[in-house]
Amino acid sequence: MTKLINIEQVTLSVSEITNSIKYTLETNFDSVRVVGEISNFKPHFSSGHWYFTLKDDKAQINCTMWSSMNSRVFFKPIDGMKVILHGKISLYPPRGTYQLDAKIMLPAGEGELQAAFEKLKKKLEAEGLFDVVNKKEIPRFPVKIGIVTAVDSAAMKDMVRAATRRYPLAELVVIPTRVQGTGAAEEIVQSIKQFNKRDDIDVIIVARGGGSIEDLWAFNEEIVARAVFESNIPIISGVGHEIDYTITDFTADLRASTPTAAMELATPNKEDIFAFLDQFVDNSETNLLNKINDLKEEVESLIDSYGFRIIKDNIQNHYQFIDNMIYKMNNSIENKINNTKTIVLLIEKGLKLNNLDEILKKGFTLISQNGKLVDRLKNFNDKSSFLIKFYDGEKEIK
Repeated sequence: MTKLINIEQVTLSVSEITNSIKYTLETNFDSVRVVGEISNFKPHFSSGHWYFTLKDDKAQINCTMWSSMNSRVFFKPIDGMKVILHGKISLYPPRGTYQLDAKIMLPAGEGELQAAFEKLKKKLEAEGLFDVVNKKEIPRFPVKIGIVTAVDSAAMKDMVRAATRRYPLAELVVIPTRVQGTGAAEEIVQSIKQFNKRDDIDVIIVARGGGSIEDLWAFNEEIVARAVFESNIPIISGVGHEIDYTITDFTADLRASTPTAAMELATPNKEDIFAFLDQFVDNSETNLLNKINDLKEEVESLIDSYGFRIIKDNIQNHYQFIDNMIYKMNNSIENKINNTKTIVLLIEKGLKLNNLDEILKKGFTLISQNGKLVDRLKNFNDKSSFLIKFYDGEKEIK
């Protein structure tokens, strides 16, 4: 405990007087409730601590809110917002300044949140995040529907019932997400990004049931609005009841009044599909017969036209010409075959007449010496042996 010093009896150092003031302030103002307007709000990037000024029309006080405390604040403070702080007064000795260490931060009323809502809405609208030209088309027959909501919520149950009733072919893929309170905005953003990493999600529904402006505030956070706008997958917003509007409703590709209505917008009605199919089947036979009759009449009309009659006459006039051509072709082919047969017979007869066996059969002989046929007397060597070939055998003469 810091020792109290009688300043009339001794001279104090700066540290001593500062510590004495620090003790007095922190002892007497250890739990205070202060209302004022935020100014110079600066969140520290790495530590997450908040530094800002709380002021009214006559005075101001420096404030800090450590990350362990500000993580429980459900909205993002902005300059000009009127808030109520619960905390204690402390003194920072190195600078000799006192400050309010806030433990709890609350909006000073719904009017403050509404003002923040209007300010952000105006900012994003000016950037074009609400423009119709940027809205993506919702698919008519989705295969997989991504859902960002609390998995055990009434909103989730309502959406499942609506999907089952209307279009049970669709597969519902839900990422359990906090949709209220501290950290809800960050979780909603993360869930949207997770769905965008997949290539099988056709549409995303971001939803929660109704509630106060504080309950729905996560859907008024700028990070959520931008995540919805930047999604490559179409997003339907189904937050609150019919009278509730959030910033997310404006940046989404389609706004629904309730979670159930969001699922109805995301899915076709099976009853409408069945009715269409029944009507199609009933009308298809009649339409087909009518089409066939129309085409039949058109063909008959064309056949009876002058142009088709001329074609028919020309075809008939060429029938005889074609028959004559076929007759001539047949005669030419037949003559060609007969001539070829005659030539083949002559060749066959010539081959037969010149056949060696046939010649030897007539009594002729062949004489050969040293394996060569002797065809002239001058080529015969009477000093060498020779071979005489008869039709029925051979005789060697030595």
